[in-house]
Amino acid sequence: MKSHQPIRASILFALFLVSGCTTINVKKIDRASTPIMLLCIEENPKVLVTDLLSFLETSFQRYGIKTAVYRENSVSASCEYSLWYTALRGWDLAPFLNFAEIRIRRGPETMATATYNHGGGFALNKWESTETKLTPLVDELLADFRSEAKAP
Repeated sequence: MKSHQPIRASILFALFLVSGCTTINVKKIDRASTPIMLLCIEENPKVLVTDLLSFLETSFQRYGIKTAVYRENSVSASCEYSLWYTALRGWDLAPFLNFAEIRIRRGPETMATATYNHGGGFALNKWESTETKLTPLVDELLADFRSEAKAP
């Protein structure tokens, strides 16, 4: 009888290589204490993920929240709620989104946060779209606003 240990070890190693560790951490918005009608988004020109800003606008609008985009550090004082974001790309034959952070603020106070982190590995999902990766993040962030969500 031949031992199957080397085969098992090879299979486990292969599974480890193709698996990626993606983490999502969300402190959702409490709709009762934070009834957002208009969200002012602070444009971050340092973010190289070109579709992130349009994704954020569309995602919040889907939940019945109007958006207005302002240049970096120029959000109007009349904006009660603002959104700050950042994102980083990784590279593996092509660029891919590997980190994103969103903060919802009321004045200087952070009311809610959400982070996406692709921890590496050879997982093929690293090349999925911004929308595919971050929709679950925004959905969890805005869970209390679901009754206001509009069909796509």
